Amino acid sequence: MEALDAIILGIIQGLTEFLPVSSSGHLELGKAILGDQMVPEESLLFTVILHFATALSTIVVFRKDVGEIFSGLMNTEWNEEKKFSLKIILSMVPAALIGSYFEEQLEALFGGNILLVGFMLIVTALLLYLADKAKSTSKDVTYTNAFVIGISQAIAMLPGISRSGATISTSVLLGNDKTKAARFSFLMVVPLIMGKICKDILSGDLSYDAAQFKILGVGFLAAFIAGIAACTWMISLVRRSKLVYFSFYCFIVGLIAIVLGYYYT
Repeated sequence: MEALDAIILGIIQGLTEFLPVSSSGHLELGKAILGDQMVPEESLLFTVILHFATALSTIVVFRKDVGEIFSGLMNTEWNEEKKFSLKIILSMVPAALIGSYFEEQLEALFGGNILLVGFMLIVTALLLYLADKAKSTSKDVTYTNAFVIGISQAIAMLPGISRSGATISTSVLLGNDKTKAARFSFLMVVPLIMGKICKDILSGDLSYDAAQFKILGVGFLAAFIAGIAACTWMISLVRRSKLVYFSFYCFIVGLIAIVLGYYYT
């Protein structure tokens, strides 16, 4: 992989992790277009680095919220921060279970499965369209809502289903405030990403060569900078009910992917 390819894939990951268009689906499309020549171990390391970059960008954008959560957790009283943390934990359960018991089956769906990506992007488009038409409210995410949103996050482990699109859409369709839905969606994924990174590191499956440092570095920076921009922009877009544009985008890209998938099979 060349440095330019790493930058392009980093930007794709940074933008699509937060914009509701499926980061996994676009990474698969990007790798297919660029011609992914990396061996599995190198590809896994690169993916881990990109996900760490987007998790870090989430923490930077929501640094005030993260600080309040930590300070609230240190408080001995039962407060709003503790309640929010419990909701985050509840939302993690479905994805953690699916990831633990079906990791190999999920990984088998990645690796150039363009046809599946296309159909799942159509599903994402439908979710975004329905969420865009939902009425605005000031309702907070409840404990039950958190678990249901977590189920959406688990389903979004399929390539082509946007994680942010699925979780924000589910939250909005449950009647929650759109800005609060976006905040919850972005914060709920950070522990999962960090946990997955730790698991991959401890598994010993990661392979690192000093010659890869430049590629990994530029990919990380591209994903981190693009992630900060996309996260900030997405909050504004959800607040202003602009999800329908991403619905059209996902539908068009999904159709293109389906056509390409049938053509190459």
